[in-house]
Formats: sequence, C-alpha cells, structure tokens
Amino acid sequence: MSAPTGSNRNVSARRKGPIELRRDQAQGSTSDARLLDTRAGGEFTSTDPWRVLRIQSEFVEGFGALANVGPAVSVFGSARTKPGSPYYETATEVGRLLAEANIAVITGGGPGSMEAANKGACEAGGLSVGLGIELPFEQGINEWVDLGVNFRYFFARKTMFVKYAQGFIVLPGGLGTLDELFEAMVLVQTKKVTSFPIVLIGRDFWSPMIEWIRNTLVVDGLVWAEDVDIVQLADTAEEAVALVLASGVARKA
Repeated sequence: MSAPTGSNRNVSARRKGPIELRRDQAQGSTSDARLLDTRAGGEFTSTDPWRVLRIQSEFVEGFGALANVGPAVSVFGSARTKPGSPYYETATEVGRLLAEANIAVITGGGPGSMEAANKGACEAGGLSVGLGIELPFEQGINEWVDLGVNFRYFFARKTMFVKYAQGFIVLPGGLGTLDELFEAMVLVQTKKVTSFPIVLIGRDFWSPMIEWIRNTLVVDGLVWAEDVDIVQLADTAEEAVALVLASGVARKA
C-alpha cells in the first residue's frame, strides 16, 4: 500500500486520550458517548467500574500538568471563527494582553477563537495552554499551544477550565461556548466559586441573550435579578482584559 500523500490532508482522524487514530481506525464512538450510552444493559457491571479508573487518570494527569500554571484566564469562543476575521483578531489581542499582564491563557486548544487566543499569548511570550477533547471529528491541539492536555471526558476537562483559571473571557460562539458560559454562571450563582469574573466580548452579540434572561427568566421568577450581574459586557479586548484584571486576578511575581 502506498504511503499517504499531501492529498490526504483531510483524512478522517480523531484523538482518543493520548492516542491519535486515523483513517479506518478513527471510526467508532467517543469515550463520552460510550459512557452515557444506556443501551448496553447489564454490561455496565464489567465495564463501568474499570472506566472509573480511566476517569480518575484524566483528573490525575490534568492536575499534574496544570498545577504550576499560575494565575490564568480561560478564553472561550467558536472553533469556526476564521483567521483574519474581527473575532479572531480580538481573541488574538486578548491572548496578547493577558500574556503581557503575566496571566496564562487557557483555551480548548482547538482552531478558531481558541487558536487565536493561544497565538496571541504565545507571540507575546506568555504561557499558552490548550485542553483538547476527544470528538467524532478531530480538531487536534493547535500549533500555538505550549502546554497541551487531551481529555476523553468533557466533565474532566471542564473541571480543569475552572480549577486553574481565575476568570473567563468569552467571545461569540455556539453550543460549546454557551455550555461553558452557563456552567460558569451556575458555579458563581451557587457560590461554588467566588470572585470569578466572566466577561463577554461583543455587546451586539450577547445583549439579546442578556435581555432574554432579564425580561423572561427574571420576570418569571426563575432567576434573581442580581444573577444577570454575574457577567459583564465588553466590546474590545482591552476592555475585557481590564475588567478581568480589575476584579483582582493575581499576577505572577
């Protein structure tokens, strides 16, 4: 069989923890999907107890890898953001400004806004961290990550985003970005984390969501009015980083 050529750049691939699978080996479900699949019947008695050890290992690896990161901010945004677009440039500037303030940048390690924030931090000489995840479609850790950790399970990865960051900066994004945003808001609301700034960049993008929370959820008594204040809005990278720093995010010595 001939060796792969440059024409196979778009070959199917996915990461499975530390393992990278390509072509036929990339077929099959992810670890998260298998964990949450209820169709296996009694099979859980032989598989789930062992899966717990794998989950434990992800936490151990993550804790070990990130223990010495120091002050950090997690930056979220769409993987579909195109290089050269306004959001991409804003994310790059966010990464640069955080690095210049001696704050490490943590992203999901993928393309788009994540790549941009990692790029800005890396080019400014700061610590650029990427926390990847096993997906049916492989994204891989982007080239601007200095310290990368790949996870099988979303919940282990989410723990690292919060445990090792002192705040979130969120650019426009889709379901994954919203998932991280609302989880962070719940952690602040329930006081699981304290003094944890969450800054949303793009007033035009985020304001309709904020107004829906205020005019529907608050009015219906589903959340408190002060819950809306969990997030702050900004339009520029400079404004967003200034809000995070003003909240008291510690700097490295």
